[in-house]
Amino acid sequence: MKKIRILGAGLSAHFLITYLEAEAAECNWHITVIDRDLSRINRKHFASTTAVVQADLNDSAEIQRVIDDADLVVSMLPARMHLQVALICLQKRINLATASYLSDELRALDKDVKDRDLIFMNECGLDPGIDHLSAMKLLDEIRSKGGVILEFESFTGGLVAPAFEDNPWKYKFTWNPRNVVLASQGGAVKFLHNGQYKYIPYHRVFRRTEIVKIEGYGKFEGYANRDSLKYRETYGLDQVKTMYRGTFRRPGFSKAWNCLVQLGATDDSYQVEGIEHMSHREFINTFLAYHPTDSVELKLRQYLRIDQDDVDLWEKLMSIGIFSDEKIGLLKGSPAQILQHILQKKWSLNPDDRDMIVMWHKIVYRLNGEERIIESSLVTEGESGSKTAMARTVGLPLAIMCKLILNEKIDQRGCLLPISSECYTPILAELQEHDIVFKEKDYRYQRS
Repeated sequence: MKKIRILGAGLSAHFLITYLEAEAAECNWHITVIDRDLSRINRKHFASTTAVVQADLNDSAEIQRVIDDADLVVSMLPARMHLQVALICLQKRINLATASYLSDELRALDKDVKDRDLIFMNECGLDPGIDHLSAMKLLDEIRSKGGVILEFESFTGGLVAPAFEDNPWKYKFTWNPRNVVLASQGGAVKFLHNGQYKYIPYHRVFRRTEIVKIEGYGKFEGYANRDSLKYRETYGLDQVKTMYRGTFRRPGFSKAWNCLVQLGATDDSYQVEGIEHMSHREFINTFLAYHPTDSVELKLRQYLRIDQDDVDLWEKLMSIGIFSDEKIGLLKGSPAQILQHILQKKWSLNPDDRDMIVMWHKIVYRLNGEERIIESSLVTEGESGSKTAMARTVGLPLAIMCKLILNEKIDQRGCLLPISSECYTPILAELQEHDIVFKEKDYRYQRS
């Protein structure tokens, strides 16, 4: 019997564990879920094939104890904790799988992982994850025909389904709110456009957007991710003229979000003083100049140069409650943490809400002397506010990858990404059974 140890019972664990449980009897697996919060595990009502263990996963000794005899460890912990888990897995000769980005520290273990004949699979969730699987399938198909890749663009967005777009932003939190508030911070955004390297400082990111229309779902607005260039080598795209990866929102989101960036409300570098008695309105006022009579609204309009007739933008700002006299309800926090707390009051999913995942790739290539474009799009909706499309698209590809590893279907060894056909072919095929399906169209490129 092969033993699976799952560290963390967070948002996407339900779909991961449910899938593995369904396979457990036939594959002769024993599954154990470990979390420091036993009630969080029990709330998920796992089947009898799953054991649950309470443990402090910040404690290295505890991790060693709970994974000691495992064949595969699945880390659903925060990314900062993966290295500690990986080092223990390396020492104990245990395979590892995560949905998180492959860090430089983990990448440095590659030779040792290979020497121990192990698989440390990373980036096998949604983005990163399904984006790799679907992109590499397209790229390999084009190359197999003798095509040459000229341009590559890819966007992913976690939004609310159209029927539940009940606020002016047409947006709610479907995943980690902190990541949304801190999006694109930490250095210049980098991408390649028409042969030219582009670098956008954080305070300009949300001014540079691209509109994409997806059949049946309307228009989406894409802004650039932090580093679009990091996957050029991974995807074999060193010679492309355009390399651009980004995030989807509905049109108008970026312009309004940029107001919060320019104001300073997304800054996470310092703590705000005296917030325990501060209202939302007073928080916003901390960023604005003193005036004996002007209102916070008027000062904000003047500071950000918001036109009186820009009704759509002003409606968005009003709707998030930043001018409210409601108390913030925190004892301490950075501007970003305070803003997140305010937004969660408005943007949390209701129990009956359905979220939506949208992914889109555009590849320009040359084949037989002709330039062509292939577009590939995925749109899938969640079931409810708890069983989200986000959780499904993160948990399922990782679960299928676990099956491939345990059934010895992955020949590669080392610190890996799911970019080979032995990964993407079976995973994409099985994801179709769970309403995770890409639509493709291929047509001649007529440059204007």
